[in-house]
This record gives sequence, C-alpha cells and structure tokens, in this order.
Amino acid sequence: MAYTTINDPTDYFNTVLYTGNNTYPRTIDGFGFQPDFVWAKPRSVAYGHMLFDVIRGVGNTNFLDTRLSDAEGTSSVNANIDSFDSDGYIIDSPSSTDTQNASGLTMATWGWKAGGTGVSNTDGSITSTVSANTTSGFSIVTYTGTGSAGTVGHGLNNAPEMIILKRRDGGSGNTNWFVGHKDLTSWGYRIFLNVNLAEAADSDFLANTAPTSNHFSVSTDISTNGSSGSQLAYCFHSVKGFSKIGSYTGNGSTDGTFVYTGFKPAWVMVKRTNTTGSWIIFDNKRNTFNPEDKFLYPNLNNAEGTLTALDFVSNGFKFRNADTFWNASGSTYIFMAFAESPFTTSTGVPITAR
Repeated sequence: MAYTTINDPTDYFNTVLYTGNNTYPRTIDGFGFQPDFVWAKPRSVAYGHMLFDVIRGVGNTNFLDTRLSDAEGTSSVNANIDSFDSDGYIIDSPSSTDTQNASGLTMATWGWKAGGTGVSNTDGSITSTVSANTTSGFSIVTYTGTGSAGTVGHGLNNAPEMIILKRRDGGSGNTNWFVGHKDLTSWGYRIFLNVNLAEAADSDFLANTAPTSNHFSVSTDISTNGSSGSQLAYCFHSVKGFSKIGSYTGNGSTDGTFVYTGFKPAWVMVKRTNTTGSWIIFDNKRNTFNPEDKFLYPNLNNAEGTLTALDFVSNGFKFRNADTFWNASGSTYIFMAFAESPFTTSTGVPITAR
C-alpha cells in the first residue's frame, strides 16, 4: 500500500500571506483550490481572527472570531468576504475600521478544502448540513439544536479526532468555542478555543461519547445543542502523510521534545492541557526556514509574537525552547498539524528536511 494518498498537501490546505492595500474588491488568491474554510488573522496589529466557511456563507455578518464567545458577526473586527472562488476569495470594503485590507496591514490567511456546497446529512438523529472532504479528513457541519440528546452526521469516513464547536447565534448569552480531542482525558472532557484554561470534565459537551465513523453525539448543553440554536462544528481526523492529530509531553529543554507526524509540517497548532496556556499557531509561510520563530494566538488578538520555538523537519517538529506555552517539563499538550510534504510520496520518494 502507498505511504500516502495525498502527494501534494497544497491541494487541500494552504497558507497565503498578503499586505493590505485599501483597494476593493480585493482578490486573495494563491491557494490552488477553492478554500471552503478560511481563517484570517492580522499579523502586524492586535486585531481579532476572522473565520468564514462555505456553508455559513459570505458577507460581513457571517464571520466568527476564535478569541471571543460572541455570536456570529458581532466581533469588533470588520470582515467582509464577498465570494469564494477557484483559487481563493474576494473581500469587499468593511462598514468601519478595516481589519482585513487596511493599507500596510500584514495578514496571514489559512484555507482548507472541504466538499464545496453543503448537502443534507441524516446519518444522525439531528439532520445536519455538511461540506465534507473524505480524502483529507475534514468537514464543516451546521445543524439546529434540539435541546435533547442526539447524534449529528459529520460526512467523513472515519471518526473525527478533533471537533471544534461553536453556537453561532449566541443563545442564552454568548457561548464559548468547545473543543473535543482524542488525546484529552476522554470525550467527556473539553477545552476551549477562546480561553487559555486547562482541560476539564464536561459530560454534557459531547455526551461523554466518542465520535463514530458517521456521527458525533451531543447532549443538552446550550453551547452545542441548545433548542433552536444555530450550531457549527469543524471535524478533523488524521490522514497519513497529510494531517496528524495527537499529543506530546514537554521536556523543558532547548533540546526539546520531538513530535512525529509522518510529514514535513506546513501548519501546527498546539495547546497545553494540564494547566493554563494559550493556543499557538506556527506555519511554513511566515517562517520559511528553521527555527520557527513567528506565532499567533487563536485565543488572543495579539499581533504576531516572535521567539525561537521549534524546527519543522521532514517527519515532524522538534522544539528548541522551553517556553511553557509549548514545552514545559512534564506538561501535556495536544496538537493538530497539516503537511507541506509527506515523509514519503505514494511512489516512494522521500522528502528532505529544510
């Protein structure tokens, strides 16, 4: 069997950088595919995150901000995607302060290919709308909460290993971003994307039930299944040579922990789980050579931070710093990573490190 089914990871995930020019409409291209899920963050200033996807649609009211519990379209950032296209997306002028394309603003934007226009899914007891890419192990899921325990179809062929959920309409007050991950203590634990807290037990979050190959479970929590609530889930599972969802233990050394992925990483997001600590994102476009020393925080609006952190190598990543955000001695961390190149292609060609 071939090592990987994805020889070119940029067919399914890519990072694009650009500098704002205050001209509209502005085409952001270079992804190599239509990005069904777009995550953008200003690097040079302390503005928030902007998440769009093909199911929730375009416009200045359909973005979400990972650092906030706010409902859809109510963040202090001003984002306005006008359309998704075959190589990227088009942004239009915002209604007020420009956090996407102001002159001189440096931006990082990450794009994932799902399955295009959403389709109805009845694999669970709660009907969902799903845009799924079974090759790359990623799906976008929306559904309307029932307030009663049930299951939600995710459209993938394998059980998700990481699920990010957000109630879009705020519900009874604003609601946090919930994250379930295979390497938390169990699926009866959760962690938040928008705050820096440690993992905690929460049997109501995903009904204390591991996802299956066709659905995930929800209980009665208003954040994940509130009655008539507009719900969103991003679902991921590892795909050999393309993506890896896992965990590691820090060693507190500049000769840091090595984390095997089976590919040269293009993008890595980590979070300390045994105590407080921010989420951290690294990518291969903002750092074109080792060591990786530029990072952004999904739970904060901070401008890009700079500190020698880790190396991207041919089959994983290795830490070069004992900072507690990513390598405290004895601390546990979860991660999700996507590939620049598989360790070995489907024809057996090995990939070298940087």
